Amino acid sequence: MTGRNLRRLVRVPTLIAFATVQPVLFVVLFTSVFGGAISPPGVEQYVDFLLPGIFVLAIAFGASQTGVAIADDLATGMIDRFRALPMTRSAVLAGRTVADAVRNLFVLLLMTGVGHLIGFRFHAGAAAAVGAIGLALLVGVAFSWINALVGLLVHDAETAGLVGLMPVIVLVFTSSTFVPIATMPGWLQAFAKVNPITVTVDALRALVLGGPTAEHVWQAIAWIVGLLVLTVPIAVLRYRRIATN
Repeated sequence: MTGRNLRRLVRVPTLIAFATVQPVLFVVLFTSVFGGAISPPGVEQYVDFLLPGIFVLAIAFGASQTGVAIADDLATGMIDRFRALPMTRSAVLAGRTVADAVRNLFVLLLMTGVGHLIGFRFHAGAAAAVGAIGLALLVGVAFSWINALVGLLVHDAETAGLVGLMPVIVLVFTSSTFVPIATMPGWLQAFAKVNPITVTVDALRALVLGGPTAEHVWQAIAWIVGLLVLTVPIAVLRYRRIATN
């Protein structure tokens, strides 16, 4: 199932473009547009502040394709075909999320390479850099399971895509992805501080820039684990119900 999803990514040109061109545009455009106007305190180059947020943004946007693909499999009868094959039921969802992790690793390395060309650097050393990539991959796993559940619930590819993107747009633009939350109105700061995107981006930013990291990282991991505990059992139960009907 993992191989099937990866081959699909390679064979469909629009998916390749979504997985490669969009993350590159995120890095270049956001840096070019905001870089000259925003100077976060304690950061020499805006790209160092921005890229951890773009990691999460690109992964979250890409994860919507998980819901679209699963909803499409349901609508076209592929799930019924899988039921007739000698395979475990968990392989459909697990294979999808593993394929997403492979895609996310490629996207993260691609964005890091492009960012390096325009000045981005990991300032806390190699171990912290590996930790940042690993944490971003965990974020991707959580988003993949959330969108897998969306696809299982809505059964429609277009609806799954919209449902997967709308919360991400709201959460990203009310977080510390692009600007420090201290620049926001007071009423918005209260929400931004507990926004899971803010918590995750701040953890990645600490790993990139250096300084105290443990508290940020543990808070991010707690959010990720909490989301997985909520979504994975529901998604598995939902799939089993569909597969047995």
